[in-house]
Amino acid sequence: MWLLGRLAPDHKTIADFRKDNGLALRKVCARFVELCREMGLLAAASVAIDGSKFKAVNNRDKNFTRAKVERRRAQLEESVARYLSQLDTADRQEPTEALAAKVTRLTEKLTKLKEEQACRLREADARFA
Repeated sequence: MWLLGRLAPDHKTIADFRKDNGLALRKVCARFVELCREMGLLAAASVAIDGSKFKAVNNRDKNFTRAKVERRRAQLEESVARYLSQLDTADRQEPTEALAAKVTRLTEKLTKLKEEQACRLREADARFA
């Protein structure tokens, strides 16, 4: 500190140093832990805490449990049944342009739901298997 006349590196300098010397820093940290273990300074129950702050991200769209998968599957089957009944009702009515547009929209929704059920829920099931 006194040799440099109280010069202090800014954030960018420190960040670049960490980026450029990441492997060496990891090796030094690993060797330090080994040294502490050899000296008997670390017990099996030791916990280290530093000042790092991490933001936890647990997005509902990517967080699955068996119960959530089953609930979503039931919701999808209910939606499919509802859309199919609406399509049946539309088939019994007189054909009009509005009705044709509604049938097209319902068919697209039905296709989208079936794709989701086939793709996303199978992926979630595979995680539990």
